Amino acid sequence: MHVAARPKKVGSWYAVGALVAHFRKKARLTQEQFAELANLSVDTVRSIEQGRLTLQPDRAEQFDELLDTGGALAVLVAKLPIRDRIVQFAQGLVDHEQEAMSILSYQSLVVPGLLQTRDYCRAVFDYRYPALGSETAEQWVSARMERQLIWQRDRPPVGHFVLEESILRRQVGGPEVMQEQIRQILEYTEPVHMSFQVMPENRTPHACLDGPMVLMETPEYERLVYLEVQRASFLVDDPDEVSDYHLQYGMLRSQALSPDESVRLLKGLLGES
Repeated sequence: MHVAARPKKVGSWYAVGALVAHFRKKARLTQEQFAELANLSVDTVRSIEQGRLTLQPDRAEQFDELLDTGGALAVLVAKLPIRDRIVQFAQGLVDHEQEAMSILSYQSLVVPGLLQTRDYCRAVFDYRYPALGSETAEQWVSARMERQLIWQRDRPPVGHFVLEESILRRQVGGPEVMQEQIRQILEYTEPVHMSFQVMPENRTPHACLDGPMVLMETPEYERLVYLEVQRASFLVDDPDEVSDYHLQYGMLRSQALSPDESVRLLKGLLGES
């Protein structure tokens, strides 16, 4: 069964925004006056109060100080789960990602979020069209970096990634950003629970020309597949369909470069032997 993840009309950030508005009004400040005090645009203040823009921890501390809240906003933001800091159409993925026992990922356009450096991630968001506001982009970057904490769990998930070679050759953010990104991928290949393969540009047959996918296994041994297209996403949990995706991923692994060959390619891109 395909379960579409759609944007929600209610959520934690609406409550946070309402609390910001409450404290602002209690301080007898208009949105314009508060925006000037916080060195923000009035549109940003409106977006936060309406729950359309998340309140990041450093901004929450600033608001607490300006509005004399006793730290209430910072405490509330710190207690929110990671999923509430993620763009809403991707929240289904993040819910399962945080506790997954294994994550198998094939990507055809960009380095997967769980492996991205901050600079690469920011460049990806900077390239979006229509453009994101700088405040929104920085929040999405921070949320994506926070997702990577799963690799620091006491028992991190098994991670396997297959990337198209073209991803590694596209200069997202420029040569220096890409070199840093490739070095980080190399670091991620070192732990025993992590593995990485490159699908060469000229390799055929190719089992995954239909597009990217993420396969996960939960602590309850449930297997799921996450598919994303533009601003829509789907979680597949039907056992027959999930089995087909696992067969597809297994074939892709056999067609891609071996892990050792992939490491040599990465080092070659860095100019190393």
